[in-house]
Amino acid sequence: MTSGYRDLADALRAGITAGDYPPGSTLPKQEDLAARHGVNIHTVRKAVSVLEAEGLVTPIRRRGTVVRPRPRMKRIGIDRYAKSKWKFGVVAFAADREASGREWKPGDQTNTVQKVQADEAIATALSIEPGTWVYERARLVKDGDAPTHTLTSYYRPEDVDGTPLVDPSPGPATRGGGFAVLTVQGLEPDRITETIHARMPTQDEAEVLALPAGEPVMVLERRTVTADGRAIEFARGVHAASRFAWTYTFPIPD
Repeated sequence: MTSGYRDLADALRAGITAGDYPPGSTLPKQEDLAARHGVNIHTVRKAVSVLEAEGLVTPIRRRGTVVRPRPRMKRIGIDRYAKSKWKFGVVAFAADREASGREWKPGDQTNTVQKVQADEAIATALSIEPGTWVYERARLVKDGDAPTHTLTSYYRPEDVDGTPLVDPSPGPATRGGGFAVLTVQGLEPDRITETIHARMPTQDEAEVLALPAGEPVMVLERRTVTADGRAIEFARGVHAASRFAWTYTFPIPD
């Protein structure tokens, strides 16, 4: 007999982990769980809320409490930016998909392009004055039907005017993505600085990424510069925390 909602949540979580409740299946009805574990409906509801907050289940109207798929996308970190990839037609998000054993197609990434005025963060990253007009290229990336993250990049207009980076067509800018476009412009990426932090999503982010209640997001900010130190891109990605595993391989500095 279960003594409280935390014990019931532990038992259900263990069942999900063990495969007793596989991804896509529904948990038993709340009345059945209450009878099986010797608790009341209120206790069951609190236990299910714990699992929902952890991103393990999602209540779906007229279906029940559905166990969420758990396989995570691999985000391969430094290796995803290898010049041997984007110079020969492999874009970064495609490299992640391939490393995760997932199929992908250009339509998995949408594009919205517009000119905006740089805020403090964008201005600092691109070494320009706040309020300067820049191109904003916003993408929503999906794994099948499930959104995984948004990625929004900012560029100086003089760097990208007339290039595929300002084309709003779905999919990567070219076969090699944005870095290939910048290289053709004589602005080959040379160094990248990434900063990562976690926070709770805004309401808009939760809706766009179809996040369950209580799931945080991982925010990645990327600054890309050329060999001579010119900042050529500032990007901000907002990732569903449960849908990615972050992996970095690098030589240990002396």
